[in-house]
Amino acid sequence: MVLRAQHTDYRTIGENGKMAYRYLGKTGMKVSVLSYGNWLTTDQNNDETQKLCNESVKKCWDAGINFFDTAEMYASGAAETQLGKAIKLLDAPRKDMVVSTKLFFLNHSGPNDVGLSRKRIIEGCKASLKRLQMEYVDLIFAHRPDYNTPLEE
Repeated sequence: MVLRAQHTDYRTIGENGKMAYRYLGKTGMKVSVLSYGNWLTTDQNNDETQKLCNESVKKCWDAGINFFDTAEMYASGAAETQLGKAIKLLDAPRKDMVVSTKLFFLNHSGPNDVGLSRKRIIEGCKASLKRLQMEYVDLIFAHRPDYNTPLEE
């Protein structure tokens, strides 16, 4: 009989708070029940929106949130850039964070810039890592289904 570890783990945060962490599917990773979803809600990528992102990431981290999510298409990549800068400024141990991004398209400038082909996923990952200023992300989502690429690919 295989016993699975406790599904929910609670950790004390600060003096009065607690954050719950749960397994992310069958990955073995535990993520906070709340996450920070990074999406620029304006088309402006400036010091003001970067400051807001920095403050939001810090408050989330201080509250025990360890799961940070973004996507290559949010503000044409600017959201990934801002999240990467905010995480770098936070100077928290990367090993304690779970960072995800989503791929499908960033722009439509070339014939292979859209979809979930192997080539597109590799190129998209490299570009996302550069914008995030990270060596790796923990999770990559397919942002939408790609009906032109066979699932086996």
